[in-house]
Amino acid sequence: MTSRGQSVADRPGSGPDGAERPAHEEPRAEPAGEAEAPPAWRVLLGYARPYRAALVAGGLLSLVTGATGLALPLVARQLIENLSRDESITGALLLMSGLVLANAALGALGGYVLQRTAESVVLGARRALSSFLLRLRISSVDRSEPGDLMARITSDTTLLRSVTTDSLVGLGTGGLTLVATLVMMGVVDLPLLGVTLGVVVLAGVVIGVIVPHINRATKRAQESVGLMGASLERVLGALRTVKASGAEHREETAVHAAAEASWRESVRAAKWSALAGNTAGLAMQLAFITVLGFGGARVATGSIDVGTLVAFLLYVFYLMAPLQQVVAAVTRYQAGAAAIARIQEAERLPVEPAHAPAALPGPDAAPASLEFDDVRFRYAEDLPPVHHGVGFTVPPRGMTAFVGPSGAGKTTVFSLVERFYEPDSGRILLDGKDVRDWEIPQLRAAIGYVEQDSPVLSGSLRENLLLGAPDAGEDALAEVLRTTRLEDLIGRLPEGLDTLVGHRGTKLSGGERQRVAIARALLRRPRLLLLDEATSQLDAVNESALRDTVAEVASRTTVLVVAHRLSTVTAADRIVVMDAGRVRAVGSHSDLVAADPLYAELAATQFLAAADPSGAA
Repeated sequence: MTSRGQSVADRPGSGPDGAERPAHEEPRAEPAGEAEAPPAWRVLLGYARPYRAALVAGGLLSLVTGATGLALPLVARQLIENLSRDESITGALLLMSGLVLANAALGALGGYVLQRTAESVVLGARRALSSFLLRLRISSVDRSEPGDLMARITSDTTLLRSVTTDSLVGLGTGGLTLVATLVMMGVVDLPLLGVTLGVVVLAGVVIGVIVPHINRATKRAQESVGLMGASLERVLGALRTVKASGAEHREETAVHAAAEASWRESVRAAKWSALAGNTAGLAMQLAFITVLGFGGARVATGSIDVGTLVAFLLYVFYLMAPLQQVVAAVTRYQAGAAAIARIQEAERLPVEPAHAPAALPGPDAAPASLEFDDVRFRYAEDLPPVHHGVGFTVPPRGMTAFVGPSGAGKTTVFSLVERFYEPDSGRILLDGKDVRDWEIPQLRAAIGYVEQDSPVLSGSLRENLLLGAPDAGEDALAEVLRTTRLEDLIGRLPEGLDTLVGHRGTKLSGGERQRVAIARALLRRPRLLLLDEATSQLDAVNESALRDTVAEVASRTTVLVVAHRLSTVTAADRIVVMDAGRVRAVGSHSDLVAADPLYAELAATQFLAAADPSGAA
């Protein structure tokens, strides 16, 4: 892993030696055992490196705060000696008051600096990880639970806040303060220091046994939080289906079970952490009792005076804070190490190479040509092949329709053109150039894509329309709204284009979402337009209007349509018939009716097989 000072978004385009990868070579996850992950402390230092000045300042303030506290027992001893000699104690009282005030003020300032820096560390980690996750390859997302990935950005990064202050700074300042306190105790009385050290070492041995349990329990607790998030996201993502199926109680049971598992693991981690903390507290109590008994005997024999014993007892009390700080640093580090391990797991997922955004094609850009040359593809090693040597050629300009039964591989054609996935073999040529030789932003800037389910994002209607063309002018927007017959919808909405459409566009009908998706694609002025059954939820009037729009667009660009309605297919310039992952025929409607039995059967029923809901059509 590289320094946190370098954006995660800047890393995946380079190989392990820092050299640029060839265009064909994609970043990938390292197989287990191939590359050893760096230790958590080194990763944590990387996160904190951009804020090292603030951390040093906060640590110094903490040390100064500790120094003022260390001076208090000495002043107290002087005060007692002055009382025993019947001398004035005004100076000692004033000095003690000043030290107390300075301790409080410096402690508050140091705490604020450290907490603010810790929040900055969390912010930096969240920015880097969210940028990384947005560039995940679709295949990576397919194999992951979105809820678990969200937990890594939220709950896992949150742990970095406490581990930064408690472990990174707390271990340093607490350790130095602990050493300084022991030195001052040695200055006061060496025999009493020896007794105290014996108790402290014993507590350290016990805590050393407990720490591995904290590590394991904390990691399981974080993993269970991710599983709970995945379980909840699964239900909320299909809440209407769950309700319509009367499955609320069953899904509620599943979510509760995941929450209870998270609770059990968190309680187990809390048990070991509490045991470590209480061990430190018990050690200090034992040290106090031992010092009181042993020191009282030394006072009785005249080896030390009462003021020395009181000063040493104050140091014993003062020793408790840095000792507990060191213990807390160790326990927090275990939690942070578990969170960092989960973040590192996410950062090892395959991602797309990072490139600067590409400009959209101009209004006079030439339409694109497309060719599939013996393309073979499967979604995963444990799944059957989807394409078995697919080959076809689409010339610039015009509309090409893809038809065939569900599972024939039609939608996969579009996914491969967009480079959501890479073919196992064969070539995909856009304008005669292998798509793997294109920079992904330039490739996708040339393409407009309307998916099967026409997703709409939470936000305003305007934000959704401008998602792919943020610099589109009002004239272009108005033209697209007219073309896709969205003007009436805009007129009915309370705030027009600025109306919020709800989560996943729930305030819009299915047909309205499809028209929004088509308008969004048209605003990009694509050289290649991909429509995956983009009119399936439209009424006859709107479908006819949009079919005319598509025909008009096809006169100046290249349009590919996955179609299941005969009315759309017959309007195409050429038709590609697919079946079982192969191209079985290419031609016009009239030619295919006569030459291809499958197409003739589909055409005769006025119905072309329904879209595959899995997206693998």
